[in-house]
Amino acid sequence: MTAPAGPAHRPLKVAVLGGGPGGLYAAALLKRLDPGREVTVWERNAPDDTFGFGVVLSDETLGGIEHADPDVYRALQAEFVRWDDIDIVHRGRTLTSGGHGFAALGRRRLLAVLHDRCRSLGVRLLFRTEAPPAAHLARDHDLVIAADGVHSATRAAHADVFRPRLTTHRCRYIWLSADFALDAFRFEIADTGRGIAQLHAYPYAHPSPDHHPSPTPPQTPSGAPRPPHPSPDHHPSPTPPRTPSDRAGAPDGGASTVIVEMREEVWRANGLDAQDESAAAAWCAALFADTLGGRPLRTNNSSWIAFRTVVNERWSHGRIVLLGDAAHTAHFSIGSGTKLAVEDALALAACLRERPTLPDALAAYEAERRPVVASTQRAARASLAWFEDLATYTDQPPHQFAFNLLTRSRRVTHDNLRLRDAGFTDAVAAAADVPTGTPPMFTPFRLRGLTLRNRVVVSPMDMYAADGDGTPGDFHLVHLGARALGGAGLVMTEMVCVSPEGRITPACTGLYAPQHERAWRRVTDFVHAQAPGTAVGVQLGHSGRKGSTRRMWEGIDQPLPDGNWPLVAPSALPYRPGVSQTPHALTAAELDSVRQQFARSAAAAARAGFDLLELHCAHGYLLSGFLSPLTNRRTDAYGGSLAGRLRFPLEVFDAVREEWPADRPMTVRISATDWADGGTTPDDAVAIAAAFAEHGADAIDVSTGQVVSDERPDFGRSYQTPFADRIRNTLGMPVIAVGAISSWDDANSLILAGRTDLCALARPHLYDPHWTLHAAAEQGYSGPGAPWPLPYQAGSRTPPTGRTDAPKPRLTLH
Repeated sequence: MTAPAGPAHRPLKVAVLGGGPGGLYAAALLKRLDPGREVTVWERNAPDDTFGFGVVLSDETLGGIEHADPDVYRALQAEFVRWDDIDIVHRGRTLTSGGHGFAALGRRRLLAVLHDRCRSLGVRLLFRTEAPPAAHLARDHDLVIAADGVHSATRAAHADVFRPRLTTHRCRYIWLSADFALDAFRFEIADTGRGIAQLHAYPYAHPSPDHHPSPTPPQTPSGAPRPPHPSPDHHPSPTPPRTPSDRAGAPDGGASTVIVEMREEVWRANGLDAQDESAAAAWCAALFADTLGGRPLRTNNSSWIAFRTVVNERWSHGRIVLLGDAAHTAHFSIGSGTKLAVEDALALAACLRERPTLPDALAAYEAERRPVVASTQRAARASLAWFEDLATYTDQPPHQFAFNLLTRSRRVTHDNLRLRDAGFTDAVAAAADVPTGTPPMFTPFRLRGLTLRNRVVVSPMDMYAADGDGTPGDFHLVHLGARALGGAGLVMTEMVCVSPEGRITPACTGLYAPQHERAWRRVTDFVHAQAPGTAVGVQLGHSGRKGSTRRMWEGIDQPLPDGNWPLVAPSALPYRPGVSQTPHALTAAELDSVRQQFARSAAAAARAGFDLLELHCAHGYLLSGFLSPLTNRRTDAYGGSLAGRLRFPLEVFDAVREEWPADRPMTVRISATDWADGGTTPDDAVAIAAAFAEHGADAIDVSTGQVVSDERPDFGRSYQTPFADRIRNTLGMPVIAVGAISSWDDANSLILAGRTDLCALARPHLYDPHWTLHAAAEQGYSGPGAPWPLPYQAGSRTPPTGRTDAPKPRLTLH
């Protein structure tokens, strides 16, 4: 296709606002693809002005640059500092993980390369020049690229169209530089006496050829000199020879970016909010004097910044399009800011070439980039939150802490890290007492008198398949029996309701009548006899205001067309205003009745042979409705403060615990956030978990949301696990993590990092009832954590899918 053009198909006239890497690279690409284009870049600063020091680019980004513009790639390649190791300093001990493959260069050099490329192509560069407003430029330009940064004036001027969401986070950080080249990425914690601070540092300029560093080699944890390769499979990229002119003014000993970060309250407690730039650099240099070898830190318009996440609902408006930090930001701890901007430029240039019109091209650009950016931002938010809560991890053993740090964003996993540095991962497993050859997910775990043979839980899933009176039938026997035979350590029922009016739908199961108890006993007897070693748990709950609805596939959360029963809740608030039935607020007498219903069902569950009982206090059902301030508006002792909102759920827990056998564990499922303004917060979730633990809960099953209908969940892989992580590492109590955990690699990563004790999976077990056994087979594991049932042992190896013994070709004839 021809490139989109202006009137009469003339070449595009393009204005670029902002002379950062993204804007410059977009300008160069657009001009290179069509030399007839008129491309102008406005930059308010001087050519040599820049903020920060080093820039990290991934091999993926570099591959895109090499393909799109080999000249730029060659110029950058000559500048790169490459390294493979990450050093993690924990309590004075340094642990090293290799095989990571980074490339960095000075930001000033990156800009200089792009300036030169733009000039050689005929791009007009206007420095020290404020750009006219984007709307003004759009009058006589075919395309206006707003690459004007995190504080984008263009985005602000058209906020009604772009609809940005800006989130300021809880840490302060400062960009500095050291006049020597580290030989690895380095992460280190320091105790300021008023809280902890962390250092992130990496090299970005080589030493000059005639520089002679100290003869003392870097040290490994054992004190021996660092070997040239961290593992037999590790081969660092060759470093091109350097000349003094390549270094563009870097100190003779090279240079490293040094970022110091800490929580806002720690920053203020240390008086850093009152210090100028020089004093801040001196304070940081003193705090990390050992790493710096007593050297000072340099500044460059350095100031303490609170990171801001930028998300826009739209990226284009007529002829105006956002690029880089103007459109989105990702926390520096995953090194993606420049990467995303450069990749935006590549995608925009490609779409302009491939699509027939400008609107088509901008729509395609956004469609291509938005999912990539969303995935990166999820990883960045996970990494950012990990560092915000760093103080909760500092008591972890050194190896677990290091593994936790490396896997914090969920992009690096247990299996991935094994490929990079098997020796490091094996050392982490050994330090955690994981037997050699055993994946972490297949280690046992004890809750009260129950020992689970592995860490996999079949999560509670409503089946809507009961008889009309709440009795589980053959479907439940086969459904739960199949998953028990599939190897999970614990199989959970769906939410089993404590009364007829406590059901979600007429097809939900109950445990409030003698026939229910007998039917459930049939299930537990089957599991214990045919899948010995598998535990089966019951989840007790009451639907509250979310009851009397149709089955999910008939219309989720839709009231029954007829035969509705009255609903109860903490307050008279419908789940979906204008759609759902309005419940009435429970009276004191009704509270007592509901409490007794839970207790009777718990006694019945014990007689039915369940090994574990979970109290459902999540997802907007009755007990969850008491916990959330969005659904509990009571003015009596059961409302108001969090302590008041906890009162009734704790009373129910106590009543259930009294009926439930002392040697059998009890867990509680909570929604750790409502995903809605004014609702339950992560801090509330920690307090809720602590209250249940104090009353005797053996573990907290940490879910989120489904409390209010206007929630805005932040969906993504393992998206709920940070909430479980925070509860576990703040309170030191066992947790069950749930929420889009879909692979055995995720389970191993979460368990070995100490973010959870058990992993609950729902949809993977619907797709594959034998998910756990297949996970063991795929990992080559055949130990006690995943025994195959005797009738199934012949299928314990992956069946062949076709011939593999065909003769290989010997000759090629032309």
